[in-house]
Amino acid sequence: MKEEIYKELSSVASQVRRDIVRMVHQCQSGHPGGSLGCADYLVGLYFYAMKHNTRFNMDGTGEDLFFLSNGHISPVWYSVLARAGYFDVKELGTFRKINSRIQGHPTTHEHLPGIRIASGSLGQGLSVAIGAALTKKLNHDPSLVFSLHGDGELQEGQIWEAAMFASHNKVDNLISAIDFNGQQIDGPTEKVLSLGNLRAKWEAFGWEVLEMKGNDMKDVVVVLDEAKAKTSGGKPIMILMHTSMGYGVDFMMGSHKWHGVAPNDEQLAAALAQLEETLGDY
Repeated sequence: MKEEIYKELSSVASQVRRDIVRMVHQCQSGHPGGSLGCADYLVGLYFYAMKHNTRFNMDGTGEDLFFLSNGHISPVWYSVLARAGYFDVKELGTFRKINSRIQGHPTTHEHLPGIRIASGSLGQGLSVAIGAALTKKLNHDPSLVFSLHGDGELQEGQIWEAAMFASHNKVDNLISAIDFNGQQIDGPTEKVLSLGNLRAKWEAFGWEVLEMKGNDMKDVVVVLDEAKAKTSGGKPIMILMHTSMGYGVDFMMGSHKWHGVAPNDEQLAAALAQLEETLGDY
């Protein structure tokens, strides 16, 4: 049964990756690298782990919530939301166009289903997720809150203030994840500003820490199950998600150069040749 789940989720992730490269190519703008690397995790969340309602309402009462802190990887989120049924997949063809609801960074004034905060100003998403998780506790809502962050984002001080607050206040209905790909816009994180031992850091801040192979769908499912099982244990949960930037497209993988660069026509064709069309292109 689990093997069928892994296969189905991997099939969705392949289509999401096709969506990503096509969206960024058509407007010659956007961030394909991190989007491709996080496709498996976002598919795992929306098509397996989260209890959510595609008949969207901002309050999200009685359902799990997700907040994307590193908002520049919006292509992967838009694709997953569309493929999950929040809005018509044809709308993906309007990415970054004037008056489109799907802009480069997610915002709320376009009223796009699935989006609860504007994001992309790095460092802020964890604080928002903590606030939402505390609200659920106050409302006696047993649902969970999930958030995703970039590893370069951890160079922002607000992250660590939020980390300290969450453990002190036992925000144990929160599952956060870090896209631990070792790359940021200016190069490898080790060269820009070393993050040191992330597991030791988060544990020192009082979090329960798990590690995941973020581009292995089986491991994504297993670790998400483990994370959910560890909620209500008195500690917030952090998943160190080891990924490769640009995963699925050989010439993009592992390089910060594809952080925010769109493929040309030839590169798009090469990328699509490596990604199976499983759900039908928009």
